Amino acid sequence: MDLTIIKHAVECDDGVKRLSMRFLKEHAAEGRSRLSRDLCTQITAELNRLELITIPRTLPTSENDFVWIIQKSSIMGEITTIAAVFANLDILNQNPLPKLFDNYPNAKDALI
Repeated sequence: MDLTIIKHAVECDDGVKRLSMRFLKEHAAEGRSRLSRDLCTQITAELNRLELITIPRTLPTSENDFVWIIQKSSIMGEITTIAAVFANLDILNQNPLPKLFDNYPNAKDALI
């Protein structure tokens, strides 16, 4: 699995790129007919190796869905990482800002 083309595309767009799951599948496993949960896990691991993160954090299995690919070292990557920490702390009832996600339920779901 070689996703370096995606890494370069993200770098060219200031560290953030919106791509379809179909596009990711075609570059991750050319010729594969179906986007499975297992393939999504493999794609996530490869993107992580390339210092990239996604929103939503858990990749969808529908090829029609779009995801954001973010370079970890970019400003948006750092902001996303911090927000994910708050989302995980919220699940553990340890969030120092307990009402933070009351107005942003979709954000919390995407960050977990």
